[in-house]
Amino acid sequence: MIEENERIILIDERGRKYLVKAERRHLHTDLGVVDLSEAINQDPGARLKSHVGKEFILLRPRIIDYLQKLRRVPQIMLPKDAAQIVAYTGVEPGDFVIDAGVGSGSLAIFLGNLVRPKGHVVSYEVREDFARVAEKNISMAGLGDIVTVKLKDIYEGIDEREVDLVTLDLPQPERVLPHAEQALKPGGHLVTFAPCVEHLQRLYRELPNYRFVHCKTIECLVREFEVKPSCTRPKTRMIAHTGYLTFARRT
Repeated sequence: MIEENERIILIDERGRKYLVKAERRHLHTDLGVVDLSEAINQDPGARLKSHVGKEFILLRPRIIDYLQKLRRVPQIMLPKDAAQIVAYTGVEPGDFVIDAGVGSGSLAIFLGNLVRPKGHVVSYEVREDFARVAEKNISMAGLGDIVTVKLKDIYEGIDEREVDLVTLDLPQPERVLPHAEQALKPGGHLVTFAPCVEHLQRLYRELPNYRFVHCKTIECLVREFEVKPSCTRPKTRMIAHTGYLTFARRT
Protein backbone atom coordinates (compact mmCIF):
# COMPACT_ATOMS: atom_id res chain seq x y z
CA MET A 1 0.00 0.00 0.00
CA ILE A 2 1.31 3.45 -0.94
CA GLU A 3 2.03 5.76 1.98
CA GLU A 4 1.76 9.54 2.04
CA ASN A 5 4.91 11.28 0.69
CA GLU A 6 6.20 8.02 -0.80
CA ARG A 7 7.75 8.35 -4.26
CA ILE A 8 5.63 6.82 -7.01
CA ILE A 9 5.61 6.37 -10.77
CA LEU A 10 2.55 7.23 -12.84
CA ILE A 11 2.44 5.87 -16.40
CA ASP A 12 0.02 7.38 -18.91
CA GLU A 13 -1.60 5.73 -21.94
CA ARG A 14 1.41 6.63 -24.12
CA GLY A 15 3.91 5.02 -21.75
CA ARG A 16 5.21 8.35 -20.46
CA LYS A 17 6.41 8.22 -16.85
CA TYR A 18 5.97 10.78 -14.09
CA LEU A 19 8.16 10.41 -10.98
CA VAL A 20 6.30 12.20 -8.21
CA LYS A 21 5.24 11.83 -4.57
CA ALA A 22 1.93 10.63 -3.21
CA GLU A 23 1.02 13.91 -1.56
CA ARG A 24 -1.76 16.43 -1.30
CA ARG A 25 -1.18 18.34 -4.51
CA HIS A 26 -2.07 18.12 -8.20
CA LEU A 27 -0.01 16.96 -11.18
CA HIS A 28 -0.75 18.96 -14.32
CA THR A 29 -0.25 17.06 -17.60
CA ASP A 30 -1.43 17.41 -21.19
CA LEU A 31 -3.81 14.52 -20.41
CA GLY A 32 -5.45 16.38 -17.57
CA VAL A 33 -4.90 17.10 -13.89
CA VAL A 34 -4.23 14.20 -11.51
CA ASP A 35 -4.94 14.48 -7.77
CA LEU A 36 -1.84 12.84 -6.28
CA SER A 37 -3.51 12.41 -2.89
CA GLU A 38 -5.65 9.70 -4.50
CA ALA A 39 -2.53 7.50 -4.64
CA ILE A 40 -2.31 7.40 -0.83
CA ASN A 41 -3.41 3.99 0.56
CA GLN A 42 -3.68 2.55 -2.95
CA ASP A 43 -1.92 -0.66 -3.99
CA PRO A 44 0.66 -0.62 -6.81
CA GLY A 45 -1.10 -1.39 -10.08
CA ALA A 46 -4.10 0.78 -9.26
CA ARG A 47 -5.41 3.27 -11.81
CA LEU A 48 -5.76 6.98 -11.15
CA LYS A 49 -7.81 9.20 -13.43
CA SER A 50 -7.22 12.77 -14.49
CA HIS A 51 -10.03 15.32 -14.41
CA VAL A 52 -10.76 14.48 -18.08
CA GLY A 53 -10.92 10.73 -17.46
CA LYS A 54 -7.47 9.67 -18.70
CA GLU A 55 -5.98 6.74 -16.78
CA PHE A 56 -2.55 6.64 -15.14
CA ILE A 57 -1.07 3.37 -13.81
CA LEU A 58 0.34 3.67 -10.28
CA LEU A 59 3.61 1.84 -9.50
CA ARG A 60 6.48 1.97 -7.04
CA PRO A 61 9.67 3.17 -8.77
CA ARG A 62 12.58 0.83 -9.39
CA ILE A 63 16.16 1.98 -9.85
CA ILE A 64 15.72 2.19 -13.65
CA ASP A 65 12.90 4.71 -13.14
CA TYR A 66 15.19 6.96 -11.11
CA LEU A 67 17.93 6.65 -13.72
CA GLN A 68 15.53 7.71 -16.46
CA LYS A 69 14.42 10.75 -14.47
CA LEU A 70 17.80 12.07 -13.33
CA ARG A 71 18.64 15.70 -13.68
CA ARG A 72 21.44 15.59 -16.24
CA VAL A 73 24.38 17.92 -16.54
CA PRO A 74 26.94 15.96 -18.60
CA GLN A 75 25.94 12.93 -20.66
CA ILE A 76 25.20 9.94 -18.42
CA MET A 77 26.42 6.36 -18.79
CA LEU A 78 23.53 4.43 -20.29
CA PRO A 79 22.13 1.21 -18.76
CA LYS A 80 23.47 -0.82 -21.69
CA ASP A 81 27.04 0.07 -20.70
CA ALA A 82 26.48 -0.05 -16.94
CA ALA A 83 25.05 -3.56 -17.34
CA GLN A 84 28.27 -4.73 -19.02
CA ILE A 85 30.24 -3.57 -15.99
CA VAL A 86 28.11 -5.80 -13.79
CA ALA A 87 28.37 -8.75 -16.19
CA TYR A 88 32.16 -8.59 -16.56
CA THR A 89 33.11 -7.77 -12.94
CA GLY A 90 30.46 -9.57 -10.90
CA VAL A 91 30.00 -6.58 -8.58
CA GLU A 92 27.71 -7.67 -5.75
CA PRO A 93 26.22 -6.69 -2.38
CA GLY A 94 28.89 -5.72 0.13
CA ASP A 95 31.47 -4.58 -2.44
CA PHE A 96 33.50 -1.39 -2.02
CA VAL A 97 33.55 0.65 -5.24
CA ILE A 98 35.43 3.75 -6.40
CA ASP A 99 33.74 5.64 -9.23
CA ALA A 100 35.46 8.61 -10.88
CA GLY A 101 33.88 11.22 -13.11
CA VAL A 102 30.54 11.06 -11.30
CA GLY A 103 28.84 13.54 -13.64
CA SER A 104 25.11 13.33 -12.94
CA GLY A 105 25.56 10.23 -10.77
CA SER A 106 23.96 7.60 -13.02
CA LEU A 107 26.67 4.93 -12.71
CA ALA A 108 27.11 5.63 -8.99
CA ILE A 109 23.37 5.08 -8.50
CA PHE A 110 23.40 1.91 -10.62
CA LEU A 111 26.31 0.45 -8.64
CA GLY A 112 25.05 1.70 -5.28
CA ASN A 113 21.80 -0.16 -5.81
CA LEU A 114 23.78 -3.38 -6.36
CA VAL A 115 26.22 -3.16 -3.43
CA ARG A 116 23.71 -2.20 -0.75
CA PRO A 117 22.95 -2.67 2.08
CA LYS A 118 26.49 -3.23 3.39
CA GLY A 119 28.61 -2.08 0.44
CA HIS A 120 29.61 1.45 -0.43
CA VAL A 121 30.42 3.60 -3.47
CA VAL A 122 32.75 6.61 -3.30
CA SER A 123 32.42 8.83 -6.37
CA TYR A 124 35.20 11.28 -7.19
CA GLU A 125 34.28 14.47 -9.04
CA VAL A 126 36.45 17.51 -9.74
CA ARG A 127 33.62 19.90 -10.63
CA GLU A 128 31.58 21.19 -7.72
CA ASP A 129 28.49 21.92 -9.86
CA PHE A 130 28.41 18.33 -11.14
CA ALA A 131 28.97 16.99 -7.61
CA ARG A 132 26.01 18.93 -6.22
CA VAL A 133 23.69 17.69 -8.98
CA ALA A 134 24.89 14.11 -8.45
CA GLU A 135 24.26 14.34 -4.71
CA LYS A 136 20.67 15.44 -5.32
CA ASN A 137 20.09 12.62 -7.80
CA ILE A 138 21.61 10.07 -5.41
CA SER A 139 19.40 11.32 -2.58
CA MET A 140 16.30 11.14 -4.80
CA ALA A 141 17.12 7.49 -5.52
CA GLY A 142 17.30 6.76 -1.78
CA LEU A 143 21.02 5.95 -1.82
CA GLY A 144 22.43 8.80 0.24
CA ASP A 145 23.79 6.36 2.84
CA ILE A 146 25.37 4.08 0.22
CA VAL A 147 26.98 6.53 -2.23
CA THR A 148 29.35 9.31 -1.15
CA VAL A 149 30.39 12.05 -3.58
CA LYS A 150 33.96 13.23 -2.94
CA LEU A 151 35.01 16.58 -4.40
CA LYS A 152 38.56 15.66 -5.39
CA ASP A 153 40.67 15.18 -8.53
CA ILE A 154 41.32 11.44 -8.76
CA TYR A 155 44.39 12.14 -10.92
CA GLU A 156 46.00 13.25 -7.64
CA GLY A 157 45.35 9.92 -5.92
CA ILE A 158 42.80 7.54 -4.39
CA ASP A 159 42.49 7.73 -0.61
CA GLU A 160 40.71 4.40 -0.13
CA ARG A 161 42.23 0.90 0.04
CA GLU A 162 40.97 -2.70 -0.24
CA VAL A 163 38.64 -1.71 -3.07
CA ASP A 164 36.73 -4.30 -5.12
CA LEU A 165 36.06 -2.20 -8.22
CA VAL A 166 37.35 1.05 -9.72
CA THR A 167 35.40 2.64 -12.60
CA LEU A 168 36.82 5.56 -14.58
CA ASP A 169 34.83 7.76 -16.94
CA LEU A 170 37.64 10.23 -17.58
CA PRO A 171 39.59 11.75 -20.51
CA GLN A 172 42.92 10.31 -19.30
CA PRO A 173 42.29 7.05 -17.41
CA GLU A 174 45.94 6.03 -17.83
CA ARG A 175 46.88 8.70 -15.27
CA VAL A 176 44.89 6.84 -12.60
CA LEU A 177 46.55 3.45 -13.15
CA PRO A 178 49.16 3.80 -10.35
CA HIS A 179 46.48 4.95 -7.91
CA ALA A 180 44.07 2.18 -8.93
CA GLU A 181 46.83 -0.40 -8.50
CA GLN A 182 47.35 0.76 -4.91
CA ALA A 183 43.64 1.02 -4.08
CA LEU A 184 42.40 -2.28 -5.50
CA LYS A 185 42.69 -5.51 -3.56
CA PRO A 186 44.19 -8.49 -5.44
CA GLY A 187 41.47 -9.81 -7.71
CA GLY A 188 39.72 -6.45 -7.87
CA HIS A 189 38.55 -5.02 -11.18
CA LEU A 190 39.37 -1.86 -13.09
CA VAL A 191 36.92 -0.56 -15.70
CA THR A 192 37.40 2.45 -17.96
CA PHE A 193 34.88 4.08 -20.28
CA ALA A 194 36.28 6.02 -23.23
CA PRO A 195 34.56 7.51 -26.29
CA CYS A 196 37.52 7.36 -28.69
CA VAL A 197 40.10 4.83 -29.87
CA GLU A 198 42.89 7.29 -29.06
CA HIS A 199 41.97 7.03 -25.37
CA LEU A 200 42.34 3.25 -25.61
CA GLN A 201 45.74 3.50 -27.28
CA ARG A 202 47.11 5.64 -24.45
CA LEU A 203 45.61 3.31 -21.85
CA TYR A 204 47.01 0.14 -23.43
CA ARG A 205 50.48 1.67 -23.69
CA GLU A 206 50.51 2.13 -19.91
CA LEU A 207 48.68 -0.99 -18.68
CA PRO A 208 51.74 -3.33 -19.00
CA ASN A 209 53.58 -1.14 -16.49
CA TYR A 210 51.17 -2.08 -13.70
CA ARG A 211 49.79 -5.19 -12.03
CA PHE A 212 46.79 -5.75 -14.29
CA VAL A 213 45.89 -8.84 -16.32
CA HIS A 214 42.98 -10.09 -18.45
CA CYS A 215 42.72 -6.76 -20.26
CA LYS A 216 39.94 -6.59 -22.82
CA THR A 217 37.84 -3.92 -24.52
CA ILE A 218 34.26 -4.20 -25.74
CA GLU A 219 31.60 -2.01 -27.31
CA CYS A 220 27.90 -2.55 -26.62
CA LEU A 221 25.31 -1.74 -29.30
CA VAL A 222 21.57 -2.09 -28.66
CA ARG A 223 19.02 -2.53 -31.42
CA GLU A 224 15.34 -2.62 -30.50
CA PHE A 225 12.76 -4.46 -32.60
CA GLU A 226 9.39 -3.24 -33.80
CA VAL A 227 6.88 -6.07 -33.44
CA LYS A 228 3.60 -5.88 -35.38
CA PRO A 229 1.18 -8.60 -36.56
CA SER A 230 2.01 -7.87 -40.19
CA CYS A 231 5.74 -7.18 -39.90
CA THR A 232 8.52 -7.63 -37.36
CA ARG A 233 11.74 -5.78 -38.08
CA PRO A 234 14.54 -3.80 -36.42
CA LYS A 235 13.67 -0.22 -35.62
CA THR A 236 15.29 2.32 -37.91
CA ARG A 237 17.01 3.96 -34.94
CA MET A 238 19.29 2.26 -32.43
CA ILE A 239 21.57 3.07 -29.52
CA ALA A 240 24.90 2.62 -31.24
CA HIS A 241 28.33 3.85 -30.16
CA THR A 242 28.53 5.57 -26.79
CA GLY A 243 31.96 4.45 -25.67
CA TYR A 244 34.48 1.63 -25.28
CA LEU A 245 34.58 -0.33 -22.03
CA THR A 246 37.97 -1.69 -21.00
CA PHE A 247 38.27 -4.28 -18.24
CA ALA A 248 41.38 -5.32 -16.33
CA ARG A 249 42.02 -7.27 -13.14
CA ARG A 250 44.48 -6.42 -10.38
CA THR A 251 46.96 -9.17 -9.45
